[in-house]
Amino acid sequence: MFAAETVKAAGTHGTRGIKRATLGLLMALVGSVAVTAWAQPHGGPRGGGDFGGGFGGPGLFMGPSEHVGRGVDRLLEGLNATDAQRTQIKQIAQAAATDLKAQHDAARGQHERGLELFTAPVVDARAVETLRQQRLAQHDQASKRVTQALLDIANVLTPEQRVKLGERIKQREQRMHERMQRRAASAPAQ
Repeated sequence: MFAAETVKAAGTHGTRGIKRATLGLLMALVGSVAVTAWAQPHGGPRGGGDFGGGFGGPGLFMGPSEHVGRGVDRLLEGLNATDAQRTQIKQIAQAAATDLKAQHDAARGQHERGLELFTAPVVDARAVETLRQQRLAQHDQASKRVTQALLDIANVLTPEQRVKLGERIKQREQRMHERMQRRAASAPAQ
């Protein structure tokens, strides 16, 4: 019955209704891909994925406990962190990883639902919008958890350690930016 209502509404509003439905579906699919890429274990397909190319951010809180521990060790390289700081930060990161995994598992069906909506004989614009809102809420919840973990870690580090880490992140980002520019310059024209 709802499919018939959707067709009727599209006919009533002409191409504007179809355009809105298509745009809503596109937004849901883009959101689904973006959140799925963000939520990949180990920071996505390239393996770095966290802010600053390996220093903190969501990637620090992804994967099994031993990967989280190695990420914390990389984060703290050269910062003269004490054993107590290392232990506290590993506990913060592992708790965040556990919470984020639970959130990711709870949202797993959203991607499949987006594909179902896209491949349906009639696109249900309301269902697409509902899915988009669910994806945004899930992403917001994950973002809040990552932010809280980063704030907790910042409270463990000294101001000097944070400044030193910030400098390393900037240097790393600059190198990544330069690599991307070189790749773009050497890519064949299409």
